[in-house]
Amino acid sequence: MKMRFAAALVGLLIATLPASAQDWPTKPVKIVVPFGPGSTPDVVARLIADHLQKKLGQPFVIENKPGASGNTGTDAVAKAEPDGATIGISIGGPLAINTLLFSKLPYDPGKDIAPITQLVTQPSALVVNSSVKVNSVGELVALLKREPGKFTYGSIGNGSLSHLAMEAIALASGARMVHVPYPGSPAAMTAILRGDVQMGCLPAISVTPHVGSGSVKILAVSTAKRSPFLPEIPTLKEAGIDVEADAWNGLIAPARTPDAIVARIQREVVEAIGTSAIRDKLAAQLMEPIGSTPAEFRARIEAEIARWAPVIKAADIKVN
Repeated sequence: MKMRFAAALVGLLIATLPASAQDWPTKPVKIVVPFGPGSTPDVVARLIADHLQKKLGQPFVIENKPGASGNTGTDAVAKAEPDGATIGISIGGPLAINTLLFSKLPYDPGKDIAPITQLVTQPSALVVNSSVKVNSVGELVALLKREPGKFTYGSIGNGSLSHLAMEAIALASGARMVHVPYPGSPAAMTAILRGDVQMGCLPAISVTPHVGSGSVKILAVSTAKRSPFLPEIPTLKEAGIDVEADAWNGLIAPARTPDAIVARIQREVVEAIGTSAIRDKLAAQLMEPIGSTPAEFRARIEAEIARWAPVIKAADIKVN
């Protein structure tokens, strides 16, 4: 009798779940990417979309909405109908750091966004032009302290992770450098190769193709632990600089998307990025899949805000 009652109760609970949660997706799904085609978030989005479309039988359409340091596309997700038909990929900037850099955002990441899962992490590399005669982070810091303000570093824009990472290194070590922003990783890397600037902390995928030429040297990665793709390169923390800055991205939905739909999407996407086919393609871009719960992803976003607030304040960095 008790077993029959329990079975009936489970059946009743399942029956009361929203049909859209049980059957998601019931219609085509749009994945908004807040950067242009070919960007890291775009690459990840297309891998996931292709997998889910084949498995679930509904179209998954990528919509690139670049602009305002990722805010434009992230805002489009925040303002979409919370029915599971619009989801998006975003990064630490529009989800966390931009709350500290912009005087006003068109959305509130804490209230208008439902985090689904952190997708991947990608290491950044502290790289120097080989004309800078140092072979370790310690030697670089000593040089910067001996000649404060003489050396320049390139970033991929004011307020970018590459900018904040170098300012965090300066703050942690007591060194002083001059910042030169560029419109993206290729331009910043080219500037380091030409010697227009002497160093930078850039996505490792933009640095590694040039190491073999001897023109540049990687001194450290800025992740919490050594990258499986660059196991011989120490972390900044190993070198005594307590700075952590990895380029991650994650999947988001509009706030008020039903928890059951968020849970279903999370399960499907975490399964997708765990497949060997997608893992291999991510590895080619030096990206490592993560796959977290919504609560873990929310905690990661909040930790980013706490991490960068003192750096942004100390360096007096503002975008608008």
